[in-house]
Amino acid sequence: MFKSLIFFVRFFAFWILFFLIERLAFLFIFHRKLRDIPFTERILTLYHGLRLDLSMTAYLCTIPLLAFFFWFLSNRSALNLRWINSYNRFFIVCFSLLAVINFNIYREWGSKVNERAFGFLIETPNEALASSASSPILLSILTFLVLVAVSFYLNAKITKTEYQLKKGRTWLKIVIALLFLGINFICIRGGTGVAPNNQSMAYFSEHPILNHAAVNTEWNLISSLLASKKTNKNPYRYFNETEAAKNVAQLYQVKKDSTLNILKTKTPNVVIFLLESFTANLTKTLGNEDGISPHLDSLMQKGFLFSKIYAAGNRTDKGLIGTLTGFPTLGTGSIVKWPEKMQKIPAISQSLARKNYHTSFFYGGESEFDNYKAFILSHDYSVLTDKNSFDKKDMNSKWGAYDDLVFDKQLQAASNTPQPFFATILSLTNHEPFELPTAYKFGKSDPVQRFKSTAYYTDSCMNAYLTKAKKQDWYKNTLFIVIADHGHLYPKNKYDIFMPQRYHIPLLFFGEVIKEEYRGQSSDIIGSQQDLASTLLAQLNISAKEFTWSKNLLNPYTNGFAFFSWDNGFGFINQQQSVTFDNVGKSILYEADANNASATQTNLKLGKSYLQTVYQQFIKL
Repeated sequence: MFKSLIFFVRFFAFWILFFLIERLAFLFIFHRKLRDIPFTERILTLYHGLRLDLSMTAYLCTIPLLAFFFWFLSNRSALNLRWINSYNRFFIVCFSLLAVINFNIYREWGSKVNERAFGFLIETPNEALASSASSPILLSILTFLVLVAVSFYLNAKITKTEYQLKKGRTWLKIVIALLFLGINFICIRGGTGVAPNNQSMAYFSEHPILNHAAVNTEWNLISSLLASKKTNKNPYRYFNETEAAKNVAQLYQVKKDSTLNILKTKTPNVVIFLLESFTANLTKTLGNEDGISPHLDSLMQKGFLFSKIYAAGNRTDKGLIGTLTGFPTLGTGSIVKWPEKMQKIPAISQSLARKNYHTSFFYGGESEFDNYKAFILSHDYSVLTDKNSFDKKDMNSKWGAYDDLVFDKQLQAASNTPQPFFATILSLTNHEPFELPTAYKFGKSDPVQRFKSTAYYTDSCMNAYLTKAKKQDWYKNTLFIVIADHGHLYPKNKYDIFMPQRYHIPLLFFGEVIKEEYRGQSSDIIGSQQDLASTLLAQLNISAKEFTWSKNLLNPYTNGFAFFSWDNGFGFINQQQSVTFDNVGKSILYEADANNASATQTNLKLGKSYLQTVYQQFIKL
């Protein structure tokens, strides 16, 4: 009975081999672009692409799997699946044609075949044909024929379609069927871990072409087609484009491009602590909560604090992009979900890499989660440290390594890193289910106690890190920045998702590089975590013109405001009013001053214009 299940092994083996051949063809066709990349790194695309290859194969296997088990559970003594040959041949032809299209699109666009390419062909066929005029026709035809011929041959040799079925117990057959269906589902999903399959699973190199080669072409197209439902039409059209863009432009207008210089040097090392769920309400200084983050509160008295900063969104994927690229959230989504669009927006790491900064990213969890890895490797981070860099014994929380281990890992790396360096540390311990390797400072009988305890732990880890860092030569020339990825319901347990207080987060600059006269000072300008990019780069005397959605908080002429969004709505805050709006119900959810109707309408107009304009730019990327 079990011998008959070899069908699936053969089916998987054939399609995995097909995808490997397709990938090798890609590497061969673009071999000139790969000349400066070591062969050993190039060949790793075959390994790193396996996860998405398995997923795509499992998708293909679904229909044959169901058909097989229909007959497997019957009382037939023989099984003939000759139709599988036709099934495979159909997809061989389709995928071979798709592979050739992909080669030519990549040659022109530098990206894999996606929904955008098909839309281009359907909507403007003449322009599409004109664009393909430079494609090597003979090479394309030859590649297609070779792929089809080789694949037909391998299919005939590998795929077996006739089986003898021995009688067995029905209950055992049902168990086997469910087991194989479960395995197939796990392959589709990409494992049993926290993160399901996404393009990041194949990313491994600082060379984009190798990451693109590793991503399964067919899987990528399906993902692109599904995602396109959110990217081909603006769901937030409140005004005509010109009017909305004009409203947004006025927000960023300044009388003078100036800045308050608070640093002693223009080339400090920079370390960003991007703290998980570290809402302003965890601090005494900003939230009147005493004893949860005593060390951060102490640092606020020694550094330069921005006291009225708001997160761009309500999840880490939105906060990561908002902080490091200055790009706003998109209401229901984040640009990190679309790697081909995401790689077109600038990031702080790229600006600093161009100035010869050594760039690194540290995270104790799965960097593939929510496509973080795709962002990191496509934006000039030269070193990525994630859960794969830690011993298995250190993976003792649901999300990965605890914060103390991650902070120490960066500390160790810094001692061997050329200066100046730029390091980003993304913490994770202060995340549900709020697990700790130590005692719970505030108890653990309810979520609020656990949340406060994990926040206290992260605060203590940062203090331990700084105590050790002070002994290092690089410490005196380092700017440290503390900012949260997003706010949280706890510890106050009273601010709903649509309330601005939910998004209030700390932003602190500190270190020996801060001029003495600015230590212990603060700014009460209203701003967003998006504004870190322009604010930091201005201090380093680096142009931030490409960060069009970020403003310099240390420019005395900057207009203070903050925009944030969640799945169903947005908020807009300035000195006159704070208002949030439900995009689905088309209603106002919150007003700081219910008696100021004029300011409410102004902020609604600005917020709607902002969301509409940023989404329109997202579509065009």
